[in-house]
Amino acid sequence: MSCRTVFVTGATGYIGSHLIPVLLQRGHRVRALARQGSARGLPAGVEVIEGDALDAATFAGAVAPADTLVHLIGTPHPGPHKAASFRAVDLPSVDAALTAARSGRVRHFVYVSVAQPAPVMRAYIAVREAGELRIRASGIPATLLRPWYVLGPGHRWPYLCLPFYALLSRLPATRDAARRLGLVTLQQMIDAMAAAIEHPPRSVRIIDVQGIRAASAGAVPPQRITQPGVSLERHPTDQ
Repeated sequence: MSCRTVFVTGATGYIGSHLIPVLLQRGHRVRALARQGSARGLPAGVEVIEGDALDAATFAGAVAPADTLVHLIGTPHPGPHKAASFRAVDLPSVDAALTAARSGRVRHFVYVSVAQPAPVMRAYIAVREAGELRIRASGIPATLLRPWYVLGPGHRWPYLCLPFYALLSRLPATRDAARRLGLVTLQQMIDAMAAAIEHPPRSVRIIDVQGIRAASAGAVPPQRITQPGVSLERHPTDQ
């Protein structure tokens, strides 16, 4: 495994604050974008870049020589009432990150999207779909991770839904939706992201809920497949 230099936006958030220590432990170099005064919780060994995630001009010059950009900016605790924030923060931050990635000649863009289709959270899904389309159009090889809900500190109430998920997974009419919209743990998410960073794709790779679980369990790197109109790479276990 070669050492990566990884630029992380949203470094102090729910996923970023857990991903960065793992990347450092695995021998990677990390540059973390943070607002002024908000980087105190980042671990030693991180190179802090102060800037505004919505304004590429404030951090684009500091991306190189990173080979990977992990984009983790998003509205916290997304819900149906936060549609305006999705449009004002989540999508513009993708544009800024892509501008910075192109400026820094990044070779792998990692984006946490959301499982789709789904019968709820339509505004959130629409913005994440738009983000995916912009990433694909950029021409930068990318990994698009599609969890539905990431269980972890402060995000534990869906554990109550696990028996319901188990039931739906056994019924033919609901099996596919239950698998696509299944729950993953924070540790599974971090493991899958680290594996994705260490095994960059050649084009665009989608890792869904089943793929996140498989990567955390030590699955082999994704296999290349092609679909009409877009080249994708999926884990062999993806359904």
